[in-house]
Amino acid sequence: MLYLLLAQGAYFFLTGVWPLVHMPSFLAVTGPKTDLWLVRTVGLLITIIAVHLLLAGWRGNPSQETIVLAMGSALFLMAVDVWYVARGTIDRIYLLDAAAELVLLGLWIAALLFSADSVASVTTGANMAIPGAG
Repeated sequence: MLYLLLAQGAYFFLTGVWPLVHMPSFLAVTGPKTDLWLVRTVGLLITIIAVHLLLAGWRGNPSQETIVLAMGSALFLMAVDVWYVARGTIDRIYLLDAAAELVLLGLWIAALLFSADSVASVTTGANMAIPGAG
């Protein structure tokens, strides 16, 4: 799971920082945009998710919240890509990102299904803090 966190964090970092560092090349690949402030905002949000995933992977202890963030961000970024390509709002190049997000999501599902520790945690409730419990 740690390598998956680091891989997803690196991918998110590169894709999040790209429009912040060099907007012209980002637009050349992804197509023209009218609201560059929105491109920058999404880039910043993806970058901070990346930083969180990288730190969790580096520290070696991904929490359940971190796994939810990793899986949820991959799922919803994929959904946004597919939805807006289908509507003609964004260029088809975003389907490559959707495919990458799908691979990440599949790897997370496989990691959770085949990790003895995660299966034990889910089935026994281990590592699950209950607010107010003594």
